[in-house]
Amino acid sequence: MPNQHVIPRGSEWAVKGEGNSRVTVVTNTKQEAIDRAREISRNQGTELVIHNRNGQISQKDSHGHDPYPPKG
Repeated sequence: MPNQHVIPRGSEWAVKGEGNSRVTVVTNTKQEAIDRAREISRNQGTELVIHNRNGQISQKDSHGHDPYPPKG
């Protein structure tokens, strides 16, 4: 299952599965894209990767097979 990426797409935001050639969904706001991507990554047990407008990764959120889970 591919990780889900929130990426800028012109003036909008998109959710795209890692390695996919097409985006899954396009939204008007970054928050809408994050919400949709989080829902998808939770269902798939994958990682959510959020990018800034410049393309850099700003945040990651694991929803499943974390190779380094926190202790405790």
